[in-house]
Amino acid sequence: MNLNSISKIFLLFVVLFTSSLSYAEATWIDVRSKVEHTLDNIEGDVRISHDEIVTSVKGMFPDKSTEIRLYCRSGGRAGKAMSALKTAGYKNVSNAGSIEDARKERGLGD
Repeated sequence: MNLNSISKIFLLFVVLFTSSLSYAEATWIDVRSKVEHTLDNIEGDVRISHDEIVTSVKGMFPDKSTEIRLYCRSGGRAGKAMSALKTAGYKNVSNAGSIEDARKERGLGD
């Protein structure tokens, strides 16, 4: 292998690695109460009450470019949590609506 071939392989590796980073999965957060979460939840999702969202997310996800998708019962508390996170400087936060909407968006069954 010559230096030119090694450079091309290295460049390909860098392109593949950086493109895979852009397709990282979003972090899904259930902002409903503990009781609601106990009765119905999406396995593996983090549960943080909407009124504790900023403090908890800062500790868990210090990178403010982390993609965060929020949901609750109807989207109201997720909207409040989204506003709080955006005010705190998080740039990639969205409200997925209800838990049913989150399931549909992700192709999950009940």
